[in-house]
Amino acid sequence: MKIIVSGGGTGGHIYPALALIRKMKELDSELEVLYIGTEKGLERKIVEKEGLPFKAIEISGFKRSLSLENFKTIYRFLKSVSDSKKIVKEFKPDVVIGTGGYVCGPIVYAAAKLGVPTLIHEQNSVAGVANKFLAHYVDKIAICFEEAANDFPENKVVLTGNPRGEEVIGLSKSKILESYGLVANQPTLLIFGGSRGALKLNRSFIEAYPEFAKRAYQVLVVTGEVHYEQVKNDIEALHIQAPNLSIQPFVYNMPEIYANVDVVLGRSGATTIAEITALGIPSILVPSPYVTNDHQTKNARSLIQHGAALALTEDELSGETLIKVVDELMLNPNKRNEMAQQAEKLGMPDAATRLAKMIQEMKK
Repeated sequence: MKIIVSGGGTGGHIYPALALIRKMKELDSELEVLYIGTEKGLERKIVEKEGLPFKAIEISGFKRSLSLENFKTIYRFLKSVSDSKKIVKEFKPDVVIGTGGYVCGPIVYAAAKLGVPTLIHEQNSVAGVANKFLAHYVDKIAICFEEAANDFPENKVVLTGNPRGEEVIGLSKSKILESYGLVANQPTLLIFGGSRGALKLNRSFIEAYPEFAKRAYQVLVVTGEVHYEQVKNDIEALHIQAPNLSIQPFVYNMPEIYANVDVVLGRSGATTIAEITALGIPSILVPSPYVTNDHQTKNARSLIQHGAALALTEDELSGETLIKVVDELMLNPNKRNEMAQQAEKLGMPDAATRLAKMIQEMKK
């Protein structure tokens, strides 16, 4: 079987795609894959590290206000559709899959127009712009939250869950934290602002750093590469030694990290939620206010309502509130255990298998 997969912009679109590809390779040892992305997004670096064939197309998202740039975007879209048709005709895929982000628009649209079976995967509770557009042309729409069904044609929708969740199932405790300067098997908090990092989270951590340095628990902070140097410089200026704190720009082996931490504090992106519920990890969620239709707040709501997570809004976030809410969980193992049980109940442990088999059935 041959498939084209496209998704990019953020890790939330890329990592589910890679999890799906790995599962499909398990089911079909002769699977051929071509990944389509952009030169500027995270996808090239991550996908090529995975050892997958990669092709780039030039495309950009629309601005929310009327501008000359939008006319350029229309031109780029039309050209990228033409380029995508050439790629599809040359590669001859059995199915084309889009996992979100504007990059998947041209390739999935082109494939649909050429009569190739197509599927899009919506990770969030509210559909993204690209997927809303593509919904009119694709054959199947896989969703992770039941609420997302309201944004799509009912006859195309299938609830599958997020493939990334299944990928982390079965991971066990290891000594991975030692490679980041921490101690294995000690209560550990992970602060992670998504694949690009979160400025307000980083600033609040810096404010709380003197207090975190006094705690018996450990903290691993992933700042995002763009923020790392500034955070590092600000921490060094405090002149406080804290062997229980580790600051990293990016982590490629995040599933293994998740399996070795006790609480996750970060955004409520779809991939993060899929991973922490699959592993049954209690969380402190700070939904990003900068995303389409405030979908991270809606993503987080089900965890909060089921007692699997605590929450802070971006406006509430500060060094003081950060240390207060973290202590509430890190210093209370009974509460952590109760929340972990609730988180695990919300997981969808067979999402990748379900989605992969559906794609196999789509082959003409």
